[in-house]
Amino acid sequence: MRRVVAAVASVVLGAVMLTGATAAPVPEDPTDPVRAAQYWLDQYGIRDAWKTTRGAGQKIAVIDTGIARGPVEFTGAVAAGTDVSGVGAPDGRTPVGAVDSNHGSWVASLAASRGTGNGRGMIGVAPEAELLSISVGFGATTSKPFTEQIVDALRWAVDEGATIINMSLTTNTLDWDPSWDEAFQYAFEHDVVVVVAAGNRGSGTSRVGAPATIPGVLAVGGVDPSGRASNDASTQGITIGLSAPSERLLGVSADGTLVQWNGTSGAAPIVSGVAALVRAAHPELDANNVLNRLIRTAAPVPGAAAGQDPLYGYGLIDAEAAVSATNVPSVSSNPLGDLAEWVRLYRRADAPAPTGEPTTAPVEIPPLPPADSAPRASSPLLPTRDSLLYGTLPLAGGTLAAIMILLGVSAAARRIRQARTPREPSRITNQESLPS
Repeated sequence: MRRVVAAVASVVLGAVMLTGATAAPVPEDPTDPVRAAQYWLDQYGIRDAWKTTRGAGQKIAVIDTGIARGPVEFTGAVAAGTDVSGVGAPDGRTPVGAVDSNHGSWVASLAASRGTGNGRGMIGVAPEAELLSISVGFGATTSKPFTEQIVDALRWAVDEGATIINMSLTTNTLDWDPSWDEAFQYAFEHDVVVVVAAGNRGSGTSRVGAPATIPGVLAVGGVDPSGRASNDASTQGITIGLSAPSERLLGVSADGTLVQWNGTSGAAPIVSGVAALVRAAHPELDANNVLNRLIRTAAPVPGAAAGQDPLYGYGLIDAEAAVSATNVPSVSSNPLGDLAEWVRLYRRADAPAPTGEPTTAPVEIPPLPPADSAPRASSPLLPTRDSLLYGTLPLAGGTLAAIMILLGVSAAARRIRQARTPREPSRITNQESLPS
């Protein structure tokens, strides 16, 4: 089925390339209220970056609830798609979920929507980049485990040629399933930039959760229209890499309706769009250097901590600087962390037991002496052998010896006294002698 979808996508892509990819963009209509409401286009240097590139040649994979087929803003934008939930359409274009089915379309419209024509309607940050739609089921939407869906989604996106992967989702936990280790590492090894949402306090995320805690991903926090950290539509954490608008955003719903919404789910695709602009303008850069360029050209926030601030990361996204800066040093590793090294350090307890012959001779330990036999049960009223031997008999012997000594002393004293008294003849007959 994937081969069929890919074949159809190639036909669509060919049509786009022939009909408009090389043509000059249609000038924007200054009277269009929709474009006027997209304050981030000017405030974050996106329109200035369009003077260099609009993201042609890049593929942004949106791992979400699916990008709807109907809205005109997506005409020619979606190159391919798939469903990993088991309940969506094979091409990933049928929104999944009873509550948040519009979410994937909102995210995609911020990243790379095309507008409605004549320079009007909602336009994405990288309006010439292609989208890959991957529909995922959340909660009770599907019986397929969520962790398994993410693994399948990441691998499909990489194999389909994604250069940027957007994940506007969170698990609200710091840890992630070990199966994600290999899946995210697969993306990094294939030179893919992975952008994820940090989460929102208003939705119960007090601190960033996975996948925003995975080393090597670009976690995006959110700010209000004035550039200050959003209270409800963002969160905090030491893994936040950049910040982007997360309030008063626009989104195209599955039925084509335009809505206003908030959340780092919208900040992430804005950054994903800028990443597509950078990759299009600098095709010589690998994913690590794209990330490095994004964070090094970020606009500092007054009062924020130096380096990686827990609210803003390295600062506010600046599309024009990211595309045009000439003094960004190159790096040889991911500036946001090394997942492989993290796995080596923290998954060791889960590693299989070593096999093969032992490298040292076993140490012989002498056997322990036999255990003493348990004493036989006896009445507590009767003396034991030990009490007789060490208590009763010595006491009796000592007492008897003391008695014998006392009797001997008394007899000796009596004999001495008798020897000292002279005896006289008795003068009185038939009477007892008077005592002396």
